[in-house]
This record gives sequence, structure tokens and C-alpha cells, in this order.
Amino acid sequence: MAGVRGLLTRPVVMGVAAVAVVALGFGLYWFQPWKLVTEETVNDALPEAVAPAAPGDSSPSGPSGPSGPSGPSASPGTDKPADTGPETVATGTFISHEHETTGTVRVLKLSDGSQVLRLEGLDTSNGPDLRVWVTDAPVIEGKDGWFVFDDGAHHSLGKLKGNKGDQNYALPAGFDLETYNSVTIWCDRFDVSFGAAELAKA
Repeated sequence: MAGVRGLLTRPVVMGVAAVAVVALGFGLYWFQPWKLVTEETVNDALPEAVAPAAPGDSSPSGPSGPSGPSGPSASPGTDKPADTGPETVATGTFISHEHETTGTVRVLKLSDGSQVLRLEGLDTSNGPDLRVWVTDAPVIEGKDGWFVFDDGAHHSLGKLKGNKGDQNYALPAGFDLETYNSVTIWCDRFDVSFGAAELAKA
């Protein structure tokens, strides 16, 4: 009888072990706990303004052309407008939600009319499936503010490049501060905000 019991018990034990291995693998994939002890730092440069081409750049040159000895001499440094750098149109400061989060946000307008969201001095926790969202939700301190950002209008700017540093994210054409007035570091896997900032016009 003992031998029979052993034969019956062995498949049960193996089945339980197999289920445990699958559950462990799923848990590791879903929660990715190692990310809580790893850091990714990004240092994107400040976006550069795009200066429009100066008129007359394609004019012929040479002895018989306008730039030759018989033509008018061009003043050095006056044929292209100087870059003035991106214009800051909105700013914000991160508050902590599920994880401690610090840093600032700027919405930058480049000379070609495009806009960029820039995170500066970001410091938050790493985690699975973190995204940068612009939303119409209010930024609320405490646990009441953790879950509100997917309730209304929201737009993902893509995966968070790193949990630390300075980072640039292209904003969609027609981005409107009247609609999207907050930014969140959003964990898409667990639908929770790590930290958020309210945007105020500069």
C-alpha cells in the first residue's frame, strides 16, 4: 500500500511544483521587482530651435554673381537670423503619488512651431510599463490622486526613458494647454500614478 501511495503522491507533487513555477514566472514578469532596485538615468540635451533658412541662400556665387567682386559685399553674420532657443510656455513641479517623485516639467515651443515636454531633474522609482501621460485630470495630493488620470482625456507620450534625469518627449500637433493641463508618470500595468505635475502657463 505504501508503494501505491507513493506512486499516487508523486504526480500530485510534480503537478503542484509545476503550477508553482508557472506562478512564480508570471509574478516576476508582471511585477518585475528587480526594477525597484535598478535605476536608469537619461540626460537629454535641451531641444534646439530650428532657424528658418535665410532668403537668397541659393543665389549663384562667383566673380560674376552678387557675391563676386563686382557685386555688393555681404555683411558677415547677417544672412541668417540668430537662434533664440525654445520658448517656455508652461511649467510644473512633480508631487509624489504611489512612489516618491521629484523634479520639474516644462512645455517648450520650438521656432518651427512644434512643442516638446521636458522633464528636468526627474527622480522617481523604476517600475513596470511606466509611461509619460498628459491629461486633463486635476493633480491631487495623497492616495485620492493616484488613480484619476485615466478617467478623462489623456495622451501617452511613450514609455518613460528613465526614472532619473532630464528627458524630452515630443508633444502631438495641436497640443492645447486648455485641454491637457497635467503630467503624470503613469504605471500602465497597475493603473496608478507614481507622481504628477500640474501645468501652469508661463
